Amino acid sequence: LVTVSRHFHKSPQRLSKRVKMPKLEGEERQKQLEPLFKAGWSMVQGRDAINKEFLFKNFNEAFGFMTRVALLAEKMDHHPEWFNVYNKVQVTMSTHDVSGLSAKDVRVANFMEDVFKTYQ
Repeated sequence: LVTVSRHFHKSPQRLSKRVKMPKLEGEERQKQLEPLFKAGWSMVQGRDAINKEFLFKNFNEAFGFMTRVALLAEKMDHHPEWFNVYNKVQVTMSTHDVSGLSAKDVRVANFMEDVFKTYQ
């Protein structure tokens, strides 16, 4: 039990490396979000977050996409909210620390776009 529970808590070293990202606002926000809106991302109603649904040929492609994104997300310590059924992956990005969107959300979303292109 100790071994398992250890994986659910962040280590002191990892916590100390965490950098708080400022909330995206104003012109910078619009500049960073515009390309994502053109790629099909949209604002989540009632929340400062963006979302998109990705469709793949099959489950293996969807799971491969999620795996590649998960590796970056873990490295960045910034994880998407997502839901997967067969060939569909629904993603929501927001930064809980700032109660809204940050540059980290944009970076992960742009990475998702790049990864998704490899499946087209």
